[in-house]
Amino acid sequence: MSQIEIKKIFKAINASDGAGVKLKRSIGTPEVDYIDPFLMLDEFGSENKDDYVAGFPPHPHRGIETVTYMLNGEFEHKDSTGAKGTMAPGDVQWMKTGRGIIHSEMPAMAGGKLLGFQLWINMPAKLKKNKPEYIYIKSNELGVHSDSEKIVKVIAGKYENAEGPEKNHNVEPIYFHVVLNENKEFSFAAPAGHNSFIYLLKGELKIGEKKHEKTTDSNLILLERGDKLTVKATRKSEFLFIAGKPIGEPIARGGPFVMNTKAEILEAIQDYNNGTFAKY
Repeated sequence: MSQIEIKKIFKAINASDGAGVKLKRSIGTPEVDYIDPFLMLDEFGSENKDDYVAGFPPHPHRGIETVTYMLNGEFEHKDSTGAKGTMAPGDVQWMKTGRGIIHSEMPAMAGGKLLGFQLWINMPAKLKKNKPEYIYIKSNELGVHSDSEKIVKVIAGKYENAEGPEKNHNVEPIYFHVVLNENKEFSFAAPAGHNSFIYLLKGELKIGEKKHEKTTDSNLILLERGDKLTVKATRKSEFLFIAGKPIGEPIARGGPFVMNTKAEILEAIQDYNNGTFAKY
């Protein structure tokens, strides 16, 4: 087995999206544009309601999947397929936008702590014009592995006997939320062909066997390819481990649209402007 080592560590940058929601962005930045198949990763959270109360009013997407994972607080989702629901702590919303969806994500809380993540996954060209699909995953539907050293919540993939609810996906994603106790170890046999990263929410980690710079809160830790991941917490830590099979196709971006060519981006904008965008 080949040990997975750190390629580079990045600090998430402060940003805002929607109607001014404050967040930390670690993928989809000038430094980290794209980790195939992952297009964006945001950590959104605050204890100040003014930072999130305006939410994400109705906006379109095409050609991507958005995976929203809520740790604290509540958000209400509505979209043009008629799907709607209120996300509570521990819930996941997995939206495959395909050829087009218009949705809104608005806080269903007047105050308190908000914390969550949104991950964008690219779709291959053959799926970008599919009918949209909305998957709502309640917290009790996640796979959970728990022992005296760690808790691993599984959104996608499999850890020990815990399996995530999202299966048979084209990029074979792995999405774990790990809480690791001080001086304890998390190890995982990863697919050698996947691209992977760790997002450290809080704590401090030692990854692999080689010496590396110190990790801190809100770090994106880009990993080398390999098939043996070893993570040790030098103090109690909480992190995401995310991996996926690369798609290997050209990408063209235009705000909420990600296609393969600039012409397809212009088509998406035209469809949205002329009212045919989310007609199924």
